[in-house]
Amino acid sequence: MLLAACSSPDQQQDQPAQSEREEYTRRRVVVSDSLFRGRVLDRNDSVLVATRAQYLLKLPRRVLDTLALGQLLGWDSTTVRQRIADALPYGKGQFGYPVQLRLTAAEVKRVQRDSSATVPNLTLITRRQRTYTTDAGAPVLGYLSSEAQIFYRQAKRYRRGRFYRLRSGGVESYYNGLLNGHHGYLHPLVDKQGKEHGTWAKDTAFLQGQDLHLTLDVKLQAYAEKLMGGRRGYLVALDPRTGEILCSVSAPVYKASTITAPDQARIRTELLQSEDMPLLNRPAMLANPPGSVFKLVNAAVALQLGAISPTTGFRCDQSLVSCVHHHPSAKSLTMGLKYSCNPYFYQVMQNLIDRMSDSLAVDTVAERHTNLAIWCRYVRSFGLDSVLGVDVPREAPGFLPTPAYYDKARRTTNWTYRSIYSLSIGQGEINLTGLQMANMAAIIANRGWYYTPHLVRSVGKSGPLPRFTEKHRTLIDSANFAALVPGMVAVMQRGGTADASSLADVGITVAGKTGTVQNDEGDDHAAFVGFAPADNPKIAVAVYLENGGFGATAAAPCAVMVMEKYLRGSIAPKRKRWEKRIQNRARNGY
Repeated sequence: MLLAACSSPDQQQDQPAQSEREEYTRRRVVVSDSLFRGRVLDRNDSVLVATRAQYLLKLPRRVLDTLALGQLLGWDSTTVRQRIADALPYGKGQFGYPVQLRLTAAEVKRVQRDSSATVPNLTLITRRQRTYTTDAGAPVLGYLSSEAQIFYRQAKRYRRGRFYRLRSGGVESYYNGLLNGHHGYLHPLVDKQGKEHGTWAKDTAFLQGQDLHLTLDVKLQAYAEKLMGGRRGYLVALDPRTGEILCSVSAPVYKASTITAPDQARIRTELLQSEDMPLLNRPAMLANPPGSVFKLVNAAVALQLGAISPTTGFRCDQSLVSCVHHHPSAKSLTMGLKYSCNPYFYQVMQNLIDRMSDSLAVDTVAERHTNLAIWCRYVRSFGLDSVLGVDVPREAPGFLPTPAYYDKARRTTNWTYRSIYSLSIGQGEINLTGLQMANMAAIIANRGWYYTPHLVRSVGKSGPLPRFTEKHRTLIDSANFAALVPGMVAVMQRGGTADASSLADVGITVAGKTGTVQNDEGDDHAAFVGFAPADNPKIAVAVYLENGGFGATAAAPCAVMVMEKYLRGSIAPKRKRWEKRIQNRARNGY
């Protein structure tokens, strides 16, 4: 565009004199770096995501000699067929659908050298794109929206397409503004000889995108994903001292590059169609009944409000609620936790709801409403029934039933404890997310406080977002949390519900709690929360396996192996066979 030069008092140094009457061209010059978007690194500074050159081989839309293509690329015939099949959505043949295969730099050189003679009409494309150096952590890392358009188009064909589009962006989406930086722009006025004569608009500075240093340990993440594999569920591990998320597994797992890779159309179709909903980030977005692990929260509240003491005992009265464990009478809180006695915790909660007032004989509608409201207030101080504020998109809040909820659900204010007793064993209407479950374990490990769990420990060199350095305290005294620990340690010892998962042989004392969540539509769900070492916690873990069966036999082994891997760096020979069996089951999805 041509512009006659002009000047004003505040533009004298930038613009030529009006009397020169020359005509100049407006130009806009982009100042940038092709790698200006920040990288994503793990807690040990291993690069997980970066903008790098990606090499694509575009195949012709006609019958292709796959044998010759394999020889050209150094692939066997099975690999060629599989790679092409992965690039094609279901119902598509090679004709009429563009196929682009990702190549390594070495494979590119072979194509450049030999393709014209062996396989003609191949096209090499080089572009800069977000590249994943690991297969692990797909829901955590997420993807750049502009590079996921092919996925969005596929997702529109499925009823859950909009759901996935809005919720699966990971840290790439959550921290997009900080990662992205922005281009700089110069605005020179240029004459016909290419000489600059001032500017026609204000210049803007180029800003490099900032690196994200995650709290994630990518080796621990990859190990945990091998334990979870194709099963439905989650595994979350935190450092309770800081709230840093060490690993966050949503299962079934899939490779981190799947959403944006041009040659993964078939895999994306499978993920979108799967009834297991693998694209759902379960630890953050899916809330479930926690089962018996919630007995820890109820016990802490009961201790705080004086409904029980550490020495309180209750008979295992199965006329109140069934108890699946055969055990001696629980004469104390420690024994109640060790045996996970359902009748014991039925009576703990009953003391809270029916007889918490000064007048123990009082049992009125008003008293029950008041006492349940008090219970809700103390439980909410654990960060439940609301979003924790974790740096992930679309975190779910979970749910705690209130007196008003039961008034509406029961269509009467005259409900009794007997109609809500399932809360005592973590069932019924209560729902927690995986992040809340892991944070609950961290709170007990810390004896009553927590930092909001988070995935980014540093943005550039500035540390985490300020809200992740704020300490939150529950309404429970530290002494009452300390009273839970002996029972959690006893869970892992001889006679406890998870004694087979003890790490005592390697000198690690684990404090844990198992849970088996009743499920009317199939096998029960398995749950476990715990931390280690019990006297100086460095890792807190929550595991949930949908239709996994018993928490002691399905969830606890996964949790303690992640603890051992993190604390020792390896698994003891005693558990190697156990580890292999779990990984084999994970690969087979059961």
